[in-house]
Amino acid sequence: MNNQPFLGFPAKSSFTPLPNLFFTRLLPQITSLAELKLILHIFWRLYQKRGALKFVTYKELIGNKTLMEGIEGSSPAEVLGSALESAVKRGVLLHLVLEKEGESPKLYFINNEANRRAIAQLQSGELSLGALPQPPPYIKEEEANIFALYEQNIGLLTPMIAEELKEAEKLYPASWIEEAFKEAVSLNKRSWRYIARILERWSSEGKESGEFRRDFKKEKVSSLKRRYRHLVGR
Repeated sequence: MNNQPFLGFPAKSSFTPLPNLFFTRLLPQITSLAELKLILHIFWRLYQKRGALKFVTYKELIGNKTLMEGIEGSSPAEVLGSALESAVKRGVLLHLVLEKEGESPKLYFINNEANRRAIAQLQSGELSLGALPQPPPYIKEEEANIFALYEQNIGLLTPMIAEELKEAEKLYPASWIEEAFKEAVSLNKRSWRYIARILERWSSEGKESGEFRRDFKKEKVSSLKRRYRHLVGR
């Protein structure tokens, strides 16, 4: 777990909306820190998903390092199970066990009218699910830093991006990766593609040469000239 002091939110941050009823009705009732962390994590995770039917699987939850590191106890898996059971009993989440290709995945939905209707249709066979989302590959302790940087500064980690991050850790020093994230965030370029470009440039031209900064300034000036060339003499 990262015990470094939080440095504050950047000027431009992404937000996850929560229903007002969460603060007025639910928050006063929730006494378990694990349940509170779980519910907030699920709201955050579902907000970043696309499609009309949004849910999270038990595999996604227990495979998420950030969530599981924040759950205290001698057996985090048991604490997670207890928190899920409590959130379902409280009425925050809807739980569905769906038989699919010989397996019985556990699905969790936010309890609202649309999801109650969708679950009824799933149970009756009127609605079917496509391929279930797969959690990112297991992340070893020494690999956690780059993944944490990505989730803190860019967003939800996908299996494809996870593989690219693992490759980057093999190619570049950890200090480079951290500084590349800071560089991209300072320029409000919050994408892995941009960060990878910084690392590639440092690798080919030298990190301390300042070439990347100069090249970025050149591109910016060139872009401004193209944009306003009709206003200036040639």
